[in-house]
Amino acid sequence: MKQLNHTIVSARDNLASARFLAELLGLSAPQPYGPFQVVELDNGVSLDFMTASGEFDRQHYAFLVSEPEFDEIFGRITERGLSYWADPFHRAEGEINHNDGGRGVYWEDPDGHNLEIITKPYGG
Repeated sequence: MKQLNHTIVSARDNLASARFLAELLGLSAPQPYGPFQVVELDNGVSLDFMTASGEFDRQHYAFLVSEPEFDEIFGRITERGLSYWADPFHRAEGEINHNDGGRGVYWEDPDGHNLEIITKPYGG
C-alpha cells in the first residue's frame, strides 16, 4: 500500500500560512509538531508548514472537494477579496473552469503557492 502521508510546505510564517489554508478549506486549526504547523486533510494526508528563510520555490497544491464544499470555499475566497483564476497560469482572472464536467479555481496563498480546488479529477 503506497499512500502520500505528508509533504512540507515552505512559508515565510508557517503559522500564518497554515491558518490561511485551514480557514479557507474549512479544516481544523493547524497543530504544532516540532518546527512545523500541520494542516491535516480529510484523507489523512498532512501539509506540514515550515518557516523558511530566504527564497524558496513556489509549489502547486490541488484539493479535490465536493460541489457543496466548492461553494463554501469559493465563498471564503471571494469574501476575503482574493484574486482567483480559472487556470494555473493566471490568465483567466475572476473566472472558474468547468473542466471534465466539474468546477475548478486557483488562488495564491500568502507565499505565492498556487492553490486549487476541483470537484472532478482531471481526466476523469
